[in-house]
Amino acid sequence: MSSSLHDPQNQPTPSFTKKVEICQGEINDAEVPLLNGERRTENYSVLAAILPFLFPAFGGLLYGYDIGATSCAIISIQSPELSGVSWYGLSSVDIGLITSGSLYGALVGSLLAFNIADFLGRRRELVFSALLYICGALVTALAPVFAVMVVGRLIYGLGIGLAMHAAPLYIAETAPCQIRGLLISMKEFFIVIGMLMGYIVGSLLVNTVVGWRYMYGISVPVALIMGIGMWWLPTSPRWILLRAMQGKGKVHDLRETAISCLRRLRGRAIGDSASQQVDEMLSEISHLSEEKEVTIAEMFHGKCLKALTIGAGLVLFQQITGQPSVLYYAPTIFQSAGFSAASEATTASIFLGLLKLIMTGIAVLIVDRVGRRPLLLTGVSGMTVSLFLLGSYYSFFDNIPAVAVVGLLVYVGCYQLSFGPIGWLMISEVFPLRSRGRGMSIAVLVNFGANALVAFAFSPLKELLGAGIVFFIFGGIAVLSLAFIFFVIPETKGLTLEEIEVKIL
Repeated sequence: MSSSLHDPQNQPTPSFTKKVEICQGEINDAEVPLLNGERRTENYSVLAAILPFLFPAFGGLLYGYDIGATSCAIISIQSPELSGVSWYGLSSVDIGLITSGSLYGALVGSLLAFNIADFLGRRRELVFSALLYICGALVTALAPVFAVMVVGRLIYGLGIGLAMHAAPLYIAETAPCQIRGLLISMKEFFIVIGMLMGYIVGSLLVNTVVGWRYMYGISVPVALIMGIGMWWLPTSPRWILLRAMQGKGKVHDLRETAISCLRRLRGRAIGDSASQQVDEMLSEISHLSEEKEVTIAEMFHGKCLKALTIGAGLVLFQQITGQPSVLYYAPTIFQSAGFSAASEATTASIFLGLLKLIMTGIAVLIVDRVGRRPLLLTGVSGMTVSLFLLGSYYSFFDNIPAVAVVGLLVYVGCYQLSFGPIGWLMISEVFPLRSRGRGMSIAVLVNFGANALVAFAFSPLKELLGAGIVFFIFGGIAVLSLAFIFFVIPETKGLTLEEIEVKIL
């Protein structure tokens, strides 16, 4: 190994040369800084790439499952005949604590991730989140009294916060650049699969005695598989090299560990090129001055501030364009269209879940070909139209329920084509390596905080202004989000994480 690897200050400087092909093609015909003036397509085994995505994605599946299962669990637990407990007479506040307990736990988990993520690393953070999922699900399912159930919901939410922080980071840092967008977007696909599973399991168990306990208990074996899988998977090579640059170990030893991890992640297809790829990462990380840990103050300056503006701004608009409220209002919309019975409402919820799944699948398949910006602009434009349709229905056309149903379906479909998967994808790509852990935790915090705020504020605003005005307000915010996407959000298709930092930030 050359002596330059022992001294970050003596790393070779990337050459700024001719236009080159980056993974899937030229990126805006721009000159991209590369170590040797050229970038090879990353060789990888498809089979080897599946597991480093699958086990982290279980964290998203468990988050989605909780959303779907809870919608049925609150019906089960309030039934005098089926709840199996003496404290079934819950107030609206009690129900709110059950439904939002995991959300507030996720907020705390996001704050926790800010301080421990870079220390633990992506893999161990996901193992820890799996343990929290298991503990939270068991405490909730076995709760003898209401207070213990709320504690279980909060513990489960801590797992959500850590998993939704670490999973996209681990996938982004370990995935080949050709399929990075597909794999990170697939995490959203797993969230939707989880929601659909929750709706289906809940509908099957809602008429079973103590069915709510089974609904929450089913999370345990899935979380156990996630934890074992993450314990077996290799550590992110980029995180290992960051530790080397920060003096957290011997560079030579950490370099060899990173090479070993990369070989496991890529499979036999990587051949003898693993050491060369690790040396490229190491040199690029050193050139980008990644050897110092980022401070809180630095998060709001320079590259970190630009990345924070892109990432946090995107997930903020993702929520304040009304996503929690539109889904919350979906049963009312279906009732106005004639789906009044409980069984019909359950069927409608499953149908919505299938629509979300289909549209997310489309986004996953085309994101690395079409790009992030086109999907965002197209999808958010459709969301804007649908929000004005919903506003018009509640203000002028309340005798034509088809307007509301069409508006709802267009909104859900367009959200899953754009903000749903692309939001999580971009926040995992844009942060510089040394600020990636803390930047991601801020973005996740903004996501869950805005989600809670919109969900809380919708009912009071609806009562004060009327549903039509509220949807028109969401439509106006969607117009602003289009401007934000057009002028602020960059295209990252085909770029490696290091190239994103050099070219965009």
